[in-house]
This record gives sequence, structure tokens and C-alpha cells, in this order.
Amino acid sequence: MDTLSGLLPDQDSPLIRCINDYWYDRETVIPTAQGVIRANGPMIMGILNVTPDSFSDGGKYFDHDAAFARAESMVEEGADIIDIGGESTRPGAAPVSTEEELSRVVPIVKRISSSLNVPISVDTMKPEVARAAVEAGAAIINDISGLNDPDMVAAVAETGAAAVVMHMRGRPATMQNDVVASTYGDVVADVMWYLHNRIEVAEDAGVSRERIIIDPGLGFGKTFDHNLELLRRCREMRCLGQPVLIGASRKQFIGHLVGAVANERTGGSVGAALVAAINGAAIVRVHDVKETAQALRVVTAITRGA
Repeated sequence: MDTLSGLLPDQDSPLIRCINDYWYDRETVIPTAQGVIRANGPMIMGILNVTPDSFSDGGKYFDHDAAFARAESMVEEGADIIDIGGESTRPGAAPVSTEEELSRVVPIVKRISSSLNVPISVDTMKPEVARAAVEAGAAIINDISGLNDPDMVAAVAETGAAAVVMHMRGRPATMQNDVVASTYGDVVADVMWYLHNRIEVAEDAGVSRERIIIDPGLGFGKTFDHNLELLRRCREMRCLGQPVLIGASRKQFIGHLVGAVANERTGGSVGAALVAAINGAAIVRVHDVKETAQALRVVTAITRGA
């Protein structure tokens, strides 16, 4: 960890600012199981939880018709990717069976992929769900466990899916335990070191680097200050050479700042997404697609020209 900390450059130096400007302006190209995703600016990943117990919208889109209608509206509002989750990963969440997760996820993936022109990501830690989802039309596997299961790495390699590799300490049921959440030196360097190692493991297993997206895992085994630091220094994570995904939407640290329950944190969530985008995130994962899309459009026009 100390080795990586020593290698992190001064982010205020003219050279690093120049390099960061180049990386921010370049096109994002991500090969997936269903074709290539291309974007010249930050992409919006709309969250679709088909669960009864997710922290923000659990039960709202558990019905497949309601889930499809929500996906359709998010695409109309400006979502570039739809991320479908069939198992809650909120702090303290209990796992669900593979069979239950498959029954929640696969039908809606099939319906969206056959009806809407949008890449689909599936948020799962189970290789069986990953394989079935890609077969049903998913393009990306969003694995919050960071491809720690060798069977999941094999599933990604064999299906040709793109993969979101996330950093998390512990498991959803334990990740916000005070001991788990506080054992960092430099949280950015520690997270980057972990992600660097996971990228190497994935490459060794046959997952091409250009298919890998990295996520520092805000709210997953992090304290309030850790989350702010990761957002503040998001630009440094691009030194790993991968597109960075930031998922801050409606999380507890935002609630702490704005004093609101999960479904009343839209303003704070949009603010966090804007900071992430300005600091170089290629993808922002959000619940409030319309509001985020409007805000990003304004920021892009101001910073780059309309």
C-alpha cells in the first residue's frame, strides 16, 4: 500500500492536469457481450431494483410490468445503460438464493433487451445469474464483490460481457461494521491497489482489459469521510487506465449531509453525480435519471461548450 501511495502523483501539477484533461475528453469505448458502447462524455446508468427490500425503492419495481415501465421511462429520460439488480446489497442485507435471483432478473432482461435499444447491466455476485443474464441479452456484469469468485471471472471471460469490478470490504451484511469500515491507510490508494490486483486477475483469466470498468464502492465498507475522499479524488483512479463508475445515489453519506431519507435525497445525489463527472467518472449510477441528465447537460455545455 505504501508503494502505491508513493507513486501517486501531485494532482495539481501542470503535467497531471494536462493528462487528466486528455483522459476526460477522450471517447469511452467498452466492448460488451452485446456490442460496443461508445460515449464522448459521462454516461448515466439508471438503477432498476427488482427486489422487495432495496434500501431506496425496494418493492416498487418488483412486478415485471412495473419494472419494464420504469426501464422505458429511464431510457426516455436519458439513461445510457440500465442496471438491473435482483438482490439487495444494502448494509445488513441477507442473501437470496440463486433460483430466486434468476426468477427476478432473467425475465426483465429478456423483455428489455427485446424491446428497448439500451445496454443492460446486471448487478449480481452469482456466476449462474451472470451467465443466464448475458444469454438473455445483458451486456455488462456489475459484480460488487470485485470478481472475487473464480467462477464469476470465468463466466465473464466466456460470455464476452463487460464487467464492473467494485471494491468492498466484508459482505453486505457486515460491510458497515465499524472495524471493517475503518481499516484503511490512504483510502484512495488502498482502493486503487485492490482494483489494480483484480484487473490483473481478470486479465490472467481471459477478460480483456478494455472490457473492465472500475468502481471504488462508495458506501461499501467505507466511512462518511472515506466516501467524500473517494469522490473528491476520483480523478486519481483514472491512473489505472479503466473507465470509472461512481454510484453515490441516495446513499447514507448523502442523507447525513442533507438530513433526508433515501427517497428525498435527489438534490444531494445529483450534486454527487456532477462532482464525479467533473472529476472524470465515465459512468454515474443513479436512481434519478431525468434530474441527473438535465444537470449533466448544463455542466457539459458550460465546461465544454454547447
